Amino acid sequence: MSYRVRLVLLLAAACVVFPERSPAPVIFRPSEKVKYKAPGEEEISGNANEMFAKAEAAESSGERGLAIKIYKRLVKRYPRSDKAAEATFRAGKLTELEGNLLKAAAIYRGLMEAYPQTSHFQEAIESQFRIGEVLLNARKRKILGVPIGSTLDEAVEIFAAIVRSAPYGRYTARAQFDIGRAREKQGSPDLAIDAYQSVVEKFPNDPLAVDAQYQIGYIWFAATRAGTYDPMAADHARTAFQDFLFRFPKSEKAAQARENLAKLESRLTKGSLEIAKYYDKAKNYRAAVLYYNEVIRQQPGSPESAIAKTRIEQLRSKVGDAALQSAAEIAERRAKGTVPKKTVVTSSDQPPAHVERPPTPPEMRGNPDEIAPLPPPSDPDSLPPPATTDSSPAPDISIAPEPSPTPEATATP
Repeated sequence: MSYRVRLVLLLAAACVVFPERSPAPVIFRPSEKVKYKAPGEEEISGNANEMFAKAEAAESSGERGLAIKIYKRLVKRYPRSDKAAEATFRAGKLTELEGNLLKAAAIYRGLMEAYPQTSHFQEAIESQFRIGEVLLNARKRKILGVPIGSTLDEAVEIFAAIVRSAPYGRYTARAQFDIGRAREKQGSPDLAIDAYQSVVEKFPNDPLAVDAQYQIGYIWFAATRAGTYDPMAADHARTAFQDFLFRFPKSEKAAQARENLAKLESRLTKGSLEIAKYYDKAKNYRAAVLYYNEVIRQQPGSPESAIAKTRIEQLRSKVGDAALQSAAEIAERRAKGTVPKKTVVTSSDQPPAHVERPPTPPEMRGNPDEIAPLPPPSDPDSLPPPATTDSSPAPDISIAPEPSPTPEATATP
């Protein structure tokens, strides 16, 4: 007997002895070619109830993959069935048990968006939050021992879905806070501050608001210590810590906030002292004195303040008060906040010289009692005589004078 015949007989005997180990479902349909389905991929048919029963049977027998597939097929084929929401939730649970967290989170998110009235809504929120926390605290993925990426973006997406789906839920404040943590780990301080600020504004009474307000100040505080000193970052950090102490004076982090504020003031003073020394070295003594006085104003009792006072006295002895008087006075007035404001007289306050003003009209007496009475009428006998008192008759003006004679015409020669 040849070797090939022996091999075929051995395989046939194995198929007879172990039939359950070699399933080979074959689908026959009229006028169609024969189709082969691998084990577990048999065609799923039936209505929603029948498919749900098949999925439950597969789940009970430990065939999670097949159960997940049937549940998903049911939801796709009968999305409005009363079994669709339950099938979606069970598919998510089994997928999570299989260890595929990202797919499980996507299924839970689909359940909350498609079936918000389901009885499993809160369970889906809790499951998503649990998966998000795992991804937030997970280490970077590695290939051949080399870290190539993290799951922080996926965690942010999950937390954002929780905030959208349940804006006033039990896990919403924590999800918003975890978005800030994820952004902080990613090295995106602006996005982290925005997330923490949302916690403070939307959930002021939640215990996480305390930590969120502190983290805002700490992010700005860390920015002042990284590289070149940033005065704007220092101002933001100072404001955030002051708000923290105003809102939560009894917090366990209040002492740390005060310590950070003291460090900010000290660093600000040292920065002003360095600028003063720079101008001092460049022999720009007026500018140097200005910044020395700024150091004194910022921290009056500090060692830097003592150095500034000593150097101001040395400069006065060296160049005299006349060279420093104006700068020193301006600095002191700024420190006391009593710098007088200059009033500038505009051209509209004074009339131009070339414009002639009209004469002032006399004041009229408006009260009738102030008007003087008219004089009494005079005696007719006392009137002056007329211009002509002569009794001679007046000339007759009705007689016209005789016309002058017309000259005679002379004969022409």
